[in-house]
Amino acid sequence: MLLIAVAFAGLQLTAVTGRASPDTKNYLSYALSLSGEDRQEAGRLAIGYSCASGQHAPLDFIPWTSRKAAGESEEQCVRRLNDSVAYWSGHGNTSGMTAPFANQRFMAIFEARPGYPLFLVPFVTAFGPTWGLWLAGLVVALAGSVCVLLTLRVAGASRRAGLAGQALYLALPTGTVAMNPLSDGLSLALGTAVVLGCVLLLRDRPRTGAALVTGGLALMFLVRYSQALLLAAALAGVFLAWSGRLRLKRRGYAPVLRAAGLCGALAAIVYAGAHLLSWPMGQDSAQDLLTHHYQRPDRPDPWPEFFVQERVFWSAWLRRQATYPVLPVLLALSAWALLKRRSVVLPVALAAGAAGLLNQAGHPNLDQLLGYRLIVFVWLLPALAIPLLLDRPPNGTAPHDASRDPAGAEKPSDTTAHAAPAPAGDTPGEVRHPTSRS
Repeated sequence: MLLIAVAFAGLQLTAVTGRASPDTKNYLSYALSLSGEDRQEAGRLAIGYSCASGQHAPLDFIPWTSRKAAGESEEQCVRRLNDSVAYWSGHGNTSGMTAPFANQRFMAIFEARPGYPLFLVPFVTAFGPTWGLWLAGLVVALAGSVCVLLTLRVAGASRRAGLAGQALYLALPTGTVAMNPLSDGLSLALGTAVVLGCVLLLRDRPRTGAALVTGGLALMFLVRYSQALLLAAALAGVFLAWSGRLRLKRRGYAPVLRAAGLCGALAAIVYAGAHLLSWPMGQDSAQDLLTHHYQRPDRPDPWPEFFVQERVFWSAWLRRQATYPVLPVLLALSAWALLKRRSVVLPVALAAGAAGLLNQAGHPNLDQLLGYRLIVFVWLLPALAIPLLLDRPPNGTAPHDASRDPAGAEKPSDTTAHAAPAPAGDTPGEVRHPTSRS
């Protein structure tokens, strides 16, 4: 695990800067304001970082470097952003923690995401913007990868499968997004903690699992509440459907139903919290897309035009996947794992992938067609499912008692050949929980 982490960190040293996106300056100015800088100075420092980062042209063999604005020098970038700050300051954007890079209604989106700037404060205070943002991204990426490893191990996978999951998480766009100076990476890492909590819930560790699920979604609420809502809702939906299937088969469904109830309740709390705080909701997101960040008049009824944008985006997205079929191939391997393996982690990973699709569906912006950050939760499915194919199912495994293990999870495959014989009454390959003692 440490070797994989060190190798990843060494690779990331090839691009300490050059990762900034247009939204990075918003989060950085917020963090600098929280660290004690006044709003004007925080904006100036954020502009300096963003424009300096933009001068690093992408390297073909390093996919996580950013794009350089064609024909714009660092001085021109600084001048353009300073002019924008002056303009919006003179047009009513005079309050808030973020510098006035745009109109107040658009900047309210970032004001409603205090979690990521709070996380950045100790890093940028101690190391400055450049190294602080890089180290924060590294911590986020490694934390998410360790959660993936632990999830697979808790679900009964072997050590090699767990390490493969860690390596896949860092190598796939999940690792790239985690390293970018944006809130998506921290939201993703917290999502992996929620996934780990769900697996613990279903593996007869209800207190630890419930604490991780609740705590992870609570922190996600502060980082990206829309993604927290979608993840909780997707988990609740998958668990509810799964419990119904188990009930029809007359198998124990109570643990799965309890997990569905917890996730459903947390989804309702997230939605109610965002509404009570008057944070931007789905209607605002649609207007943001259709009015170019609220610079044009609102649409009286945005939804017909929004659904047209959905059709245009997904048609282009499917053509893109047909041309560069990396994700389809990985999803096909994930589907194979779903069919060939019985593991509690698979339905949880499926729900996480669905949350990624829903998040992208809420932002059908063609500018995001080549990016990964909005749909990044989809990549959790191959990171969690494909490593299970490295483990052989135990020979002669008898049907599992679903009341003790709703997923029918397999026994860890890296047990030694000289393991102690199973106690009388245990079926080979069956997971024995404390609650099953006679």
